[in-house]
Amino acid sequence: MKKEHLKTDETDERILFELRRDSRKSLRNLASSVGISPSAISERIKRMEKSGIIKGYTVNTDFYKLGYEFVAIVQISISGGNLLEVQKKISSLPGVIAVYDVTGQYDSTAILMRKSRSELSSLIKKILAIPKVEKTNTSMVLNVMKDFTDSSI
Repeated sequence: MKKEHLKTDETDERILFELRRDSRKSLRNLASSVGISPSAISERIKRMEKSGIIKGYTVNTDFYKLGYEFVAIVQISISGGNLLEVQKKISSLPGVIAVYDVTGQYDSTAILMRKSRSELSSLIKKILAIPKVEKTNTSMVLNVMKDFTDSSI
């Protein structure tokens, strides 16, 4: 299934950058930051929402402050077909915040976040118990220097 790339220009990229920094910014303040009229901002945002470039608005949460001190990157080997089905099962587990279909020695990479070592251990064991999951390789995150919520492309 090929994903369609949608056209954006430099102004759209500026709008997206500003919205990633603060999605609650008023149209007037956003227009001032980008340098176009509020009505032009509104039209561009509606177009990007309709096309699926903007998928929604959310709160950027500091999970560490909520007690989620255990973050792990788990590489997963999956045997014999139905890769996407296994990845969907992994994705549905509480504490799994991302699942990626990857190339290389492992078939999938998952990002896990839990409040305790025992919760993390239990979650990894649940992943290993899914049929066709052969093995995992887990790396613990010690410090976060930058993550995708901090990024601008």
